[in-house]
Amino acid sequence: MPNQPLDEDGFHSIAWDDAPAHPVTSPFSEDDHEGFETISPTSPGRGESVASTSSAPAQSTSTKQRERHGSVEIDPSEWGGRWMSIEVRDPVKEHEGSKDMYVSYAVKTTTNLPTFAKPFVTVRRRFQDFVFLREHLVKNFPACVVPPIPDKHRLEYIKGDRFSPEFVERRRLDLQRFADRIARHPTLQRSQLVNDFLTSTEWTVAKHHHLSHPPPESHSSIMDSLSDTFINAFSRVRKPDARFVEMAEELERFEEGLTSVERLVGRGKTRVDDLSADYQDMAAAYQGLGYLESGITEPLNRFAEKMLDFSALLKHMNQTTVEPFLIQSHSLFAHATTHRAVIKLRDQKQLDFEELSAYLSAIVSERDRLAAVSSGHAGAPVGISTYLRDQVDKIRGTDDIHTRRERMRKLDGKIKELQDAVTTAHETSTAFSDEVIKEHTVFELSKKEEMKEMLQTYADGQIEMLQKGMDDWDRIIPLLQRIRVDVS
Repeated sequence: MPNQPLDEDGFHSIAWDDAPAHPVTSPFSEDDHEGFETISPTSPGRGESVASTSSAPAQSTSTKQRERHGSVEIDPSEWGGRWMSIEVRDPVKEHEGSKDMYVSYAVKTTTNLPTFAKPFVTVRRRFQDFVFLREHLVKNFPACVVPPIPDKHRLEYIKGDRFSPEFVERRRLDLQRFADRIARHPTLQRSQLVNDFLTSTEWTVAKHHHLSHPPPESHSSIMDSLSDTFINAFSRVRKPDARFVEMAEELERFEEGLTSVERLVGRGKTRVDDLSADYQDMAAAYQGLGYLESGITEPLNRFAEKMLDFSALLKHMNQTTVEPFLIQSHSLFAHATTHRAVIKLRDQKQLDFEELSAYLSAIVSERDRLAAVSSGHAGAPVGISTYLRDQVDKIRGTDDIHTRRERMRKLDGKIKELQDAVTTAHETSTAFSDEVIKEHTVFELSKKEEMKEMLQTYADGQIEMLQKGMDDWDRIIPLLQRIRVDVS
């Protein structure tokens, strides 16, 4: 994508490259790769979500030399020498006890991107700052899949105390997922706005600067200036691009599959909760039985205790494994929905080009018809509306050669304007399409990373629960086997 706007009058660059004009020197590398051609599909792990800015091949695991920067372990060869890690942690209540109380979060960035002056930096930001960041990234990078963050007015956030530890921790995890996706995105991670958000100690000043320097307006101004045409927002693209049709269908299938998985896991969570309650009831029954059978009271009580422990283990597994899985899968669904919205916006860009082209063709045909009539030749067949207008002009006496010449002169000017607009619309549509193709690659790699992490965490939690359950039952079974009951 070019860094400069395509047209100063309205049509503009699709993904603004607002990285600093003069990148600062990085302590890790001297050359700055402008392109983000490939993104390694391998993640260095939790808290190390980064994107490759080089296409250097990765070495084998046995030959890799890993580096540790703070709490992050990095393999330079795996990430082509460019990486970023963002941690959202340490929530603190500011102005506690007052009506202006809010929660701020420490945002720690570890990176060797040359656009950052320091490899390690920590700032404090509140939720509204994250909202500001996302809203302006969407404006500055309309062709990018800017990751979503949960709306503060969602029902989950309305319930209960929004300053409670549970609420704050859930919001922190939501913001962490947002930060991870920003860190993995090869365009957003080097944005000047992201740079200011992660490093500026004068964030309020930086926000005002971005507000006072908005991106150029959308090309809709040109469309609106063509008062003689009407663009139907519900029109369909005449020549759908198979690449983007396939993308949209693929995303739709992914969303359907993710919804089915969420439904199944949610049902399993409900059943585990019911099973946990059943184990509690059974434990109470065995405790009562132990008091009736004096000879085996202690073994039965031990057995009841293990049942209570297993019930608690099931609840713990739901809270630490299943609920985070459902939350993260819902977040991934929202991310996919954002991507589909970008594809839909691309279709609108193509539709703008098609509508402008059709309107230009109609104007050219009208101009040629008038020229033919003025020269004494029969014009091309016309529609009913044009025929009626010509008849009205004849009745009014305005259908003379001077009137036709004046109309032709005006049409010539409009044709020139439309030709420029069509050319710019085509450039914008093509640029937008190219950018969306890149975005799809970024999204797919990010999705694989998140799915891998999400499923691995879920599987590890299930295995841990089953292993602890087996260990507990292995210890209690020998005790139960030694019970002897006199039935005589």
